[in-house]
Amino acid sequence: MPMDSWFRRAVLHLAEQERVKSMFRKYGMRMGVQRFVAAESLEGVLEKVKELNRQGLAVTLDYLGESVEEPALADEAASQIMQMLRQIHDLQLEAHVSVKLSQLGCSMDPAVSAKHMERIAAAAKYYRNFVRMDMEDSTLTEATLGLFEKLVKRFGANHIGTVIQAYLYRSPDDLIRLEQYAANVRIVKGAYKESANVAYPSKQDVDSQYVSLVKAHLDGGYYTAVATHDPKIIDLVTAYVEEHHIPRNQFEFQMLYGIASQLQLQLVKRGYRVRVYTPFGKQWYPYFTRRIAERPANLLFVLKGLLRK
Repeated sequence: MPMDSWFRRAVLHLAEQERVKSMFRKYGMRMGVQRFVAAESLEGVLEKVKELNRQGLAVTLDYLGESVEEPALADEAASQIMQMLRQIHDLQLEAHVSVKLSQLGCSMDPAVSAKHMERIAAAAKYYRNFVRMDMEDSTLTEATLGLFEKLVKRFGANHIGTVIQAYLYRSPDDLIRLEQYAANVRIVKGAYKESANVAYPSKQDVDSQYVSLVKAHLDGGYYTAVATHDPKIIDLVTAYVEEHHIPRNQFEFQMLYGIASQLQLQLVKRGYRVRVYTPFGKQWYPYFTRRIAERPANLLFVLKGLLRK
């Protein structure tokens, strides 16, 4: 097994242990979580959005939470997301929102999440904004794409988009499937624990497919959110768009809050659009552990925080 795959699986396995969960829940944001999670409240994160906007960075807000099994929690998440859209509009912020279906009760009842997602998409259109349906683990890929197809027909690609994960074998076919809707697609490598039966275990293979997917979507003339912190891939993409005369308003780079902040600003200075995926909320643990699993450097940052306790 490649080293990068081994590290990711080891971290995700460790994160599932109750003793580890308990430790992080006890110390919370003081253990380095604040580097990756902007705030625990909407009010707090909106101040961060203003700061990022002042630096020339756009934002996509993510209200943390997933795998909801209670209708009341799905209702609360949907209400919070609707409030986010209102606040973005009222404060005239350069931001849109990202949403997970499992946060809206998909695993409990797909009809519940579909109802909530329809309300959210309608609000995004009403406020002349945009909502992106995030991808989760591969068990929800088809449900996410299927619901996206229904909603994009009604609300249009200017108001709703989705995500393709490069580590899944199925992704090239899924991207072709989305072309008929001229879909606004964020392309990511993928951060969930997946079997080799459905996803490439090797970083080299994932990177190769990632670049191919980005090029294919750009070549089709569709809006592409290039979500990566890899300088080599960013250089490759910038060279490609210049060589093929792809307009800069057809794509943007997306990066995570707290990661590669200087690179984000450098790209802005070069005239590229950069959007920062900015999570907030109290249900930060699953998101946080995936960030640690992605890069050993993130784990070292957290360990240094632990030593300071």
